[in-house]
Amino acid sequence: MSELTTKAEFESSVEPSLSASEDFAGDSEVVRLLLLARLRLLWSKRRFLLWVAGISLLVSTLIAFLIPKRFESTAQLMPPDSQSSSSLAMLAGLSGPGGMGMLAGDLLGIKSNGALFVGVLRSRTVEDRIVDRFDLKKVYRKNLQKEAREKLADRTAITEDRKSGIITLTVTDQDPKRAAAMASAYVEELNTLTEQLSTSSARRERVFLEERLDGVKQDLEASERDFSQFASSKGAIDITAQGKAMVEAAATLEGQLIAAQSELEGLKQIYSDNNVRVRATQARVDELRQQLRRLGGTAGGSAETASDSDTSYPTLRQLPILGVPYADKMRRLKVQEAIFEVLTKQYELAKVQEAKEIPSVKVLDAPVVPEHKSFPPRLVIMILGLFCGSLAGIVWLVGQARWEETPERHPGKVLAQEVFDTFAARIPWISRNGASRGEPAVETHSAPEGPAESKSARAGN
Repeated sequence: MSELTTKAEFESSVEPSLSASEDFAGDSEVVRLLLLARLRLLWSKRRFLLWVAGISLLVSTLIAFLIPKRFESTAQLMPPDSQSSSSLAMLAGLSGPGGMGMLAGDLLGIKSNGALFVGVLRSRTVEDRIVDRFDLKKVYRKNLQKEAREKLADRTAITEDRKSGIITLTVTDQDPKRAAAMASAYVEELNTLTEQLSTSSARRERVFLEERLDGVKQDLEASERDFSQFASSKGAIDITAQGKAMVEAAATLEGQLIAAQSELEGLKQIYSDNNVRVRATQARVDELRQQLRRLGGTAGGSAETASDSDTSYPTLRQLPILGVPYADKMRRLKVQEAIFEVLTKQYELAKVQEAKEIPSVKVLDAPVVPEHKSFPPRLVIMILGLFCGSLAGIVWLVGQARWEETPERHPGKVLAQEVFDTFAARIPWISRNGASRGEPAVETHSAPEGPAESKSARAGN
């Protein structure tokens, strides 16, 4: 009794598994037959597929060769070493060669010169200068400056390597020479704008000294002009030297006068007053007195009357009066010259220091004229066009076969037909068989199926 019960339970447990395996085998057989039918359909329509593939290849080839060529010119920039404070330098040294120093800099908000350069290159000022320099509104066929600037930004790629700090600038254009020129212009504008916007202490000092030098130069020129006019009008070339020379000349004249007077007195003891020698000696004495009187000047003479005298130089009595304004003007001139000299030295030192502090761009790889195009990839476009066209033809054939195999009263087919009829009724140039609205649609009957098609249809059903 127990053996019979066990056998019945075993048979009841085995029967469902057998039925499930038979269903699975039947489904796999149906899938295999359906796949074979589809392959047979594609083989029977191979001419159509070849025609579609040829048309796709032709169209993709035309598209690939009609797309304008583009050339890329690349420049690599190496920013200078950033000057950081001692604490930050110590932090970077303690962080080791790994990425902790960079991470600490990011957390502290410290920006590198590379990030600064990237921001300057992407600024509106640089882009506007490039647009105006190469007349890109005409090149890109844009009416607005903003549109040309956006087009330029789309064709310019600027990246920075976080590890090495090297900045890569790539400009794309249809003209290879213009692409290289635009990349070089980016580097030039970066240098120019960096120098203009530099706010270092050396630059501020240089600007201050430059303004101060302009003022001191004007004061020095005014002092030189005033001193030269005074010296020219008064005949005061060098008061000290002139005074010494005039004193020596006066002493010489006075000595000659004393000797001439002594000779005159001796001649008067011998000859009468009408004697030739007496008269000659008397004339010489008078001339010496006149010269001595001219050299000494009159008492109470002023600086204003110095130019009114009949001599080319000021007299001994006028020299002390001219000495005060002469010394004042000379002192003012010397002060201005000293200030100008000191400021000039400081200005030159500030210019040197500014050149050291201003971050200048170091060009690692200069942009060159590209020899090969970077876009479009014609072979890739042709292969993709061939693949997409062939795939579209296969999908069309399989979809058409599936549509014909679907019964006329299938809900999906009925719905699709209603949607198509609705659109055909609303759009005049669309109808079921290509007829315009208001004309009766011509019903087409499918040709009798060949043996291969009928077998594939029966296999699909």
